[in-house]
Amino acid sequence: MRQFLILFVLAVMPCLGTTAQTLSRAEAEAYRQRLAQEWKAAKRQQYQQQWQDSKAEINSLAMPIWLWKYGEKPADGRSLWISLHGGGNTHPAVNDQQWDNQKRLYRPAEGIYVAPRAPYNDWDMWCKRALDGLYQQLIEMCVAYLDVNPDKVYILGYSAGGDGVWRMAPRMADSWAAASMMAGHPGDVSLLNLRNTPFMIWCGGEDAAYDRNKLDAERGLQMDSLQQADPEGYIHETHIMAGMGHWMMRADTVAVPWMAKYKRNPYPTKVVWQQEEVLRPSFYWISAPQRELKRGQRVRLTCQNNVIDITECTYSELTLWLCDELVDLDKRITVRYQGRTLFNGKLHRTRDNMRQSLNERGDLSYIFPARVTVKTREK
Repeated sequence: MRQFLILFVLAVMPCLGTTAQTLSRAEAEAYRQRLAQEWKAAKRQQYQQQWQDSKAEINSLAMPIWLWKYGEKPADGRSLWISLHGGGNTHPAVNDQQWDNQKRLYRPAEGIYVAPRAPYNDWDMWCKRALDGLYQQLIEMCVAYLDVNPDKVYILGYSAGGDGVWRMAPRMADSWAAASMMAGHPGDVSLLNLRNTPFMIWCGGEDAAYDRNKLDAERGLQMDSLQQADPEGYIHETHIMAGMGHWMMRADTVAVPWMAKYKRNPYPTKVVWQQEEVLRPSFYWISAPQRELKRGQRVRLTCQNNVIDITECTYSELTLWLCDELVDLDKRITVRYQGRTLFNGKLHRTRDNMRQSLNERGDLSYIFPARVTVKTREK
């Protein structure tokens, strides 16, 4: 996939003039729109066979998909609902039945509703390491073929699908507009990354298998504590349904209109990023050195009035990808780490930055015209 995008970039470069040229805000926006159209066309070509076969596939690992369109397409593009079925470590026929059930379990007022079939028959079938790439590919296909707005992508799941949401919502938090977990087991997942991702917890009060009811209630209390300490973040609701077991009689369907109220903010002014079991080099508008990625590494920072304050960072350096929606690139930008100034100056908008960020992120909202790398400590 990355090689294909690099070829795409090289193919369009000759017709775009001097790539290192400093751009005005208007020029950067015009180039962003052009780049997005070129990217969509390239993705339709890249994924032509997968789309025809109704599946996402990476390295021969296939995830079949079933989709249905609801409502009329809004002016800002369609929403995308990724709905994960239950089942788990059982006979494939049982998971097939759960997949069929998931296809019509929820119904958004508008959007592309996608029920994928897990590529595994195992308890962690929705959160194995290969799933990150499959979800990313699914999103890219729906953006390219169905004009999905990448800031309106939602994930939800029931039972084993809920297990997956517990893990994938924080792991890919910068991909989701909102998430809802139904009747799943949280395991050892950290909730820190959900600072900018509205999240719902649903579980039957009598759903005692694997202590789901107790553990889900405890995680709801953890979300309460996180929001109390950071009132503008960690939007959430917890519903432990009294008297209900594993099946909640569809009470949880109200999660869909709740999630639909939210759109992803790809440029939040406060970011909390902790590496989970699948290591990722970037999160929102931050990138970390590949060589230093390991579980538990953490960054906390804020951005206000062109000042970026890094309050916690366990990496030796960070790259901050910036756009005019986050800062005023026509003015000086200051980056501080625990009060110490690391950078103070103006940055240039360039086509190179915009192409590189799209190439690395594969997300039309993560096209950044400027960047700065700062060292928080010596190696």
